[in-house]
Amino acid sequence: MNYFKRWNIIIGWIIFLIAAIVYILTIEPSVSYWDCGEFITSAFKLEVGHPPGAPLFTLIAKIFSLFAADNTKVAICINTMSALASAFTVMFLFWTITWFAKKIVSPNIEITKFNVFSIIAAGTIGSMVFAFSDSFWFSAVEAEVYATSSLFTAIIFWCILRWENDFHNPHSNKWLILIAFLTGLSIGVHILNLLVIPAVCLVFYFKRYRITWWGILLSILISFLLLEFVKFCVITGLLKISGIVELFCINKMGMPFNSGIIIFLLLIIIFLIGGIYLSLHKNWSIINTLLLALSMLIVGFSSYATIIIRANANPPMNENCPDNIFGLISYLDREQYGETPLLYGPYYNAPILKTIDGKPVYCKKDNNYVVSYYKPKYVYDNRYLTFFPRMFSTESSHVNIYKSWGDITGKKIIGEVEPGEYYAKVPTFNENLRFFFKYQVVYMYCRYFGWNFIGRQNNIDGDGGILHGNWISGINFIDSYFYGSQKLLPKFLKNNKGRNKYFFLPFLLGLAGIYYQIKKDWKNSVILLFLFFMTGLAIVIYLNQEPLQPRERDYAYVGSFYAFSIWIGLGFLGIRNFILKYWSNKYISCLIFIALMLLLPVLMANQNWDDHNRSNRYTTHDVAYNSLNSCAPNSILFTSGDNDTFPLWYLQEVEGVRTDVRVVNILLLDFEWYIDQMKRKVYTSDSLPISISHNRYKQGSLDYVYMVDKLTDTIQLSEIIRRIKSENIADKLKLGTGEIIDYVPTKNFNYLISKDEVIENNTVNSNIKNNIVPNILFHLKAGYLSKNEIINLDLILNNHWKRPIYHIAPNGGAMLGFGNYLQLDGFAYRFIPIYTPKVGYFRPGRLESSQLYNKYMKTFKWGNMNDSKVLIDDLNIQTAALLRIRMNFARLAEQLSLERKKRESIEVIQKCYELMPYNLYPHDYYSLKLIEVAYKTGATGLANKMLNEYAQQNIQEMVFFRSLPKRLSQLINDECVLSYQTLVELTDIAGKNDQKILKQRILSQIKEQNLSR
Repeated sequence: MNYFKRWNIIIGWIIFLIAAIVYILTIEPSVSYWDCGEFITSAFKLEVGHPPGAPLFTLIAKIFSLFAADNTKVAICINTMSALASAFTVMFLFWTITWFAKKIVSPNIEITKFNVFSIIAAGTIGSMVFAFSDSFWFSAVEAEVYATSSLFTAIIFWCILRWENDFHNPHSNKWLILIAFLTGLSIGVHILNLLVIPAVCLVFYFKRYRITWWGILLSILISFLLLEFVKFCVITGLLKISGIVELFCINKMGMPFNSGIIIFLLLIIIFLIGGIYLSLHKNWSIINTLLLALSMLIVGFSSYATIIIRANANPPMNENCPDNIFGLISYLDREQYGETPLLYGPYYNAPILKTIDGKPVYCKKDNNYVVSYYKPKYVYDNRYLTFFPRMFSTESSHVNIYKSWGDITGKKIIGEVEPGEYYAKVPTFNENLRFFFKYQVVYMYCRYFGWNFIGRQNNIDGDGGILHGNWISGINFIDSYFYGSQKLLPKFLKNNKGRNKYFFLPFLLGLAGIYYQIKKDWKNSVILLFLFFMTGLAIVIYLNQEPLQPRERDYAYVGSFYAFSIWIGLGFLGIRNFILKYWSNKYISCLIFIALMLLLPVLMANQNWDDHNRSNRYTTHDVAYNSLNSCAPNSILFTSGDNDTFPLWYLQEVEGVRTDVRVVNILLLDFEWYIDQMKRKVYTSDSLPISISHNRYKQGSLDYVYMVDKLTDTIQLSEIIRRIKSENIADKLKLGTGEIIDYVPTKNFNYLISKDEVIENNTVNSNIKNNIVPNILFHLKAGYLSKNEIINLDLILNNHWKRPIYHIAPNGGAMLGFGNYLQLDGFAYRFIPIYTPKVGYFRPGRLESSQLYNKYMKTFKWGNMNDSKVLIDDLNIQTAALLRIRMNFARLAEQLSLERKKRESIEVIQKCYELMPYNLYPHDYYSLKLIEVAYKTGATGLANKMLNEYAQQNIQEMVFFRSLPKRLSQLINDECVLSYQTLVELTDIAGKNDQKILKQRILSQIKEQNLSR
């Protein structure tokens, strides 16, 4: 036994070192996309990130940031934290697999060296497969919470196994108390860690009680109750009770703010200490253990105190501003993101019969808490309500997906209904379940499971089609059946670094492990099956995800992949036993088998290295750097999403880059706390010129201002803002129901331009001052103004051109009507009073060629985006497309050509091609403009090369599309039409530019392959 323990510990730490080295070698050296920039920022200065927060993660990451040599190394230090957390997770997985393996191979104390050898091998294979799995490796190399969250899941599950080992030890309950403490801590990283609780309860039941099927069911029921207790009684329940005490103490007793929280906290401490003392005195061991566990759970959860403490310090990033107990409750409940129905709720087309007051929202006023507003609660037509609602979103794009995946025909509603076809039918429950199984279970879980244990098609986000984001196996006849002939796949898809083939081997080995464990150790198989379910399908049910997610969500299910990896290790033992039946020399047979099995982790490491190795990639950092440095001093820069906001926050808050620029996420301007923050000075950035008072834009007010066409003439923007700011009843509209609402009497209004103000503030260059328009006409297509649009208009009106205003998005402000008044200044578009007409689908904006040339050719950083050794994944490719890099280089080259600067124009074309080589960035629609401009500027050789590349790309696509059987070809009609139209455009461009040989060659290929329409 000592021999086993010694080698179990030694190999476990070796596994840790291997995983740690791999992850550290492949981490991103700076900030990554999505939430990473926000997490690094919140850690570095202990600021408040998005709900529900991750205070413990932030505190630990802060410690890691202290090891940075300078601020530019903070990101890599926190990324290293994720790498080490992931390596520890793999180590605990190894020890977990060896525990289960020993239970099967040698459940008694005595164990042979041969069995030690086999158990260690099983643990190594299972843990290494998980270490190199797709989803886990992705989170291991960036500053996200999921690596640390996985570590807590692994430690908690390992602890209950240690308790099981030490059960007869009089002090074994220390493990249960430690589990309670770790559970409390884990809430400060990610709440999904709580889903390990039911598996913990099963281990407890199997060890302490006589096993029956009714006992198992009762244990599962109790585990769910315990899970709900932790979630609703401890996490939010204690806070809600403290909120009641706080409200009483302040509003009724006249005490200072936070007195109620302190009093309630003291009462909790007194109750727990008193209960623990009494239970010791009375020798109530079970009650003592429960009270100690509850105490440690609360102590672990107390990391959330840092949220309210830091929110009161008003840091620059203070999302939701949870500076009081009521704000913290809302923050933890993620109320900002709305409610998702779980067990009972409406279908997407449920008519709202009325709106009633829901939960009160409190805020501080003078020395009391007052109700700021009541959250609206909708009352729906009962005929459109259902048990287990899966299709609830009212967004039209989501509804289309519901109808497609659910094959919805619906059932007719009898009786009075809302007018229109939309409300005429309600989905059936069978259609509701069909969407659940086809989309939420199969597409949003089984597909991710396949990525990790079967193989992955590519790293392009899936859209439900056959080209992107699916699983593949590497076995041609299987993959061809589902996705078409893989031999004819276009090169840019065939060579995608995310194309990984595991040939079903991890999956089949895991299935063997399930069978073997059920046969040999059914009790522990029930525990693992439940862990697998709770961290996989249970999350699918709980999240109830709507369609068209902004990113792939595989990281949410890593816990179930962890559980399946245990079975992969056990599968080795099962197959080992099978082989031993037919091979007399067990050592030689086992050595041969282990050598073969170790090839599986090697296979996965080999397949996944190139699409998980982010070393030397600075694209996220440098795109953000370029965006900030596109702006003039003291600018206002509007962003709209995570990936164009969080990296900018990181650069400003951590590296101190361009803190004079005020980054404004336009979507967050719907919230009063964010508007309040924009009205404060931060670093060298002055407050925004917002004139609307807090009382008017507070939550529940100005959510929408309706546009009622009472006037045919336009009115001034100043009059619009005056009416919105007004609380005079004469400026409101009374509805037939008696409700009084904010409104404006027209959809058309003018913003008068003061030419003197524009010139005085150097908004435009002096050579184009005669092009300044006298006014900007706003015509709103929508029937209302949202709060963020109202604040935007107020800001423009009161800015008087003193501060430059920029938009990251090229169509920034298009909904408000000033999309045609933008100037391309790099990676951002400046709002200027000069009209530039829309060209086709594009709002290109004007540009200053000399300024833009200097930025693109000299100033900007490009993050190794053209290095073939650096991972350029689909997100990087899509970011380049969203920034319209090819289009903007082409426009600059075209402008330089018009200015007779041919040499500079050709340099710009060449620079663009060098930055976005075809082997890394497949051609897209913007390449057409680049090719046309290359011909115009005289870069004929390069133009021919790009045109031929793009043509071959589309020919390969068309050949692949034509090879598909009818059942698959129907799924790619749009892609097929687009490829053909692109080929037609390319041949037209070749013909117009006197490239007859190239045109004829392409046409010959089209004819040869029978690709004509």
